[in-house]
Amino acid sequence: MQVFRGFHHPAIAPACALTIGNFDGVHRGHQAMLALLRSEAQHRGLPSCVLTFEPHPRDHFAKLAGKPELAPARIATLRDKLAELERCGIDQTVVLKFDSRLARLSARDFVEQVLVKGLGARYVLVGDDFRFGAQRQGDYATLDALGTQLGFDVARMMSYEVHGLRVSSSAVREALGAGLMDRASALLGRPYAVTGHVLHGLKLGRTLGSGFRTLNLRFSHPKPAARGIFVVQVEGLGPTPLPGVASLGSRPTVDDSGRMLLEVHCLEWPASLGPEGGYGRLARVELLHKLRDEARFEGLDSLTAAIAADVAAARAWFDGHAAERRQTTRDRI
Repeated sequence: MQVFRGFHHPAIAPACALTIGNFDGVHRGHQAMLALLRSEAQHRGLPSCVLTFEPHPRDHFAKLAGKPELAPARIATLRDKLAELERCGIDQTVVLKFDSRLARLSARDFVEQVLVKGLGARYVLVGDDFRFGAQRQGDYATLDALGTQLGFDVARMMSYEVHGLRVSSSAVREALGAGLMDRASALLGRPYAVTGHVLHGLKLGRTLGSGFRTLNLRFSHPKPAARGIFVVQVEGLGPTPLPGVASLGSRPTVDDSGRMLLEVHCLEWPASLGPEGGYGRLARVELLHKLRDEARFEGLDSLTAAIAADVAAARAWFDGHAAERRQTTRDRI
């Protein structure tokens, strides 16, 4: 998949089948829309294209209003969103900076300048709640009328449901915020995961108790949808996934910067990696089960005791699920 920052790039295809949205999480509703887009693109002999925005438009307006609490929690980093779009078979993605200039464009100007002149849209697929243009003045009917005038087809996809629940980024955020990882997985169509390069940290974990060395991955948004202590599975460090326990949050006991970090302690560290072998690797961390909320402790002794309890709880969780898998196998036999 080709990725472009903005649409003023000579390598962008001169015409495309397009869909527009934030695609936070690339959940099952998004996946169904992207499958339809690919089918239409193939039928028309066009590349499939996703137009998405960074920052999220609601981030922009919350900052403008001086009310950061109005910004939505973020499900996925841009890296993970792009990876999922590629996994869905999209040919090209255009990441458009959402700023005051873009926000001021009228619905017609947005269509003329971005969709037609910028991207050469010949087919545009949107969701049933799609709004666009300054003050959200444009809707599906507006887009359809402009398509007739400017020479592109317009279609919309209605809501996608799983077990009677409408799949949306808001529903995924609610599930993650409540620690309902199984529900989030059902909405996403996969376990919730965060991907990133392993960074050097304070190496504080090595000094705690018997030593809880951690892998540090940055979450590049101040409001992750999932926060707390989780049972996890780590891919990218060896031939098989590694069980672990992780903290996703701001580390209030040892850091007051507010920076969001995913700290992972692997329960089984591959000897082949050596003590420093994880740094720089691209790791994928699946958050399987929430153990507790993040907490501020009085000191490092209390923090060490809490981490030890979390490690024990994670081991018990994996042991219990191993027993469930063995029972399921026997039942199938």
